[in-house]
Amino acid sequence: MYTHVTNLRVRYAETDQMDIVYYGNYAQYFEVGRTECIRELGFTYKTMEEMGIRMPVVEMEVRYLRPAHYDDLITIKTILKELPTDHSISFYNEVYNEKGKLLTTGKVTLFFIDSATGKRASMPETLREKLLPYFMN
Repeated sequence: MYTHVTNLRVRYAETDQMDIVYYGNYAQYFEVGRTECIRELGFTYKTMEEMGIRMPVVEMEVRYLRPAHYDDLITIKTILKELPTDHSISFYNEVYNEKGKLLTTGKVTLFFIDSATGKRASMPETLREKLLPYFMN
């Protein structure tokens, strides 16, 4: 299992009139966590594209448990629970407030797509090599 943690301060523009983070912003929070997760492994979306791989989101699940508010420092935990074996990769997310209370959970699934053909592809071998040690029993 591979886990990455990112902290982010809730900006005023991300809240509604009730001082609660607008539900649609969690997709962006999950993306921030995912982006920083793969960056820590030595990759970015740009480097993946340079390798001929695109990664569109194909599915997203979210469960809202408690609200986040303006100026909260939230922690976005991004987890890879399984090593991808085919053309898809699933990132699990947990969002916590400063008190450590779980606010939101989610799962985002992306496909590896060959840029030239537009068809599904396997995870790049260099990424697999970086992740493999985290999944050795």
